[in-house]
Amino acid sequence: MKQLKIKQLAYGLLAVLSTLSAAADDIITDKSIGMELSRDIANETIIACRKDGYHISAVVVDRFGLIRAALRDDRASRFTLEIAERKANMTIMAWTDSGAFKNARADIQQELNHIQGLIVMEGGIKIISGGYNIGAVGVSGAPGGDKDAACAIKALEKLSGRIEFAIDE
Repeated sequence: MKQLKIKQLAYGLLAVLSTLSAAADDIITDKSIGMELSRDIANETIIACRKDGYHISAVVVDRFGLIRAALRDDRASRFTLEIAERKANMTIMAWTDSGAFKNARADIQQELNHIQGLIVMEGGIKIISGGYNIGAVGVSGAPGGDKDAACAIKALEKLSGRIEFAIDE
């Protein structure tokens, strides 16, 4: 009788544990950029470009390509917002800076430029925190993607302390 109860208990425990393991796959936890940090990155990017005499837009997207912050300098063209978003999305899709991707994959540039929400141009920079890709910043409006990227890099360097320690392990 005692052996039967132990077997029943073991089978019951096995059933509960198998349910827990299946339930663990039902919820996905991802590390992604928050609104406040996104806003500050976009703002610092605009400030960096202003210091260089450029009027730009900066768009920060999370690791899924969703806009977390979008800022347009007072004198930047309205089209710069869309271009900046598309550069950031390209960075998310490729998980590399858009300029590096452009240089490495010129063979498929035209095809990718026809996909809604993407553009293969320099000016998208990935945002990494604690080894995780948490988002990207796209910049448009400076006279050249290299200058767009430089403004984003300056902003990320200025906020590097916040970015690096934003993720708790």
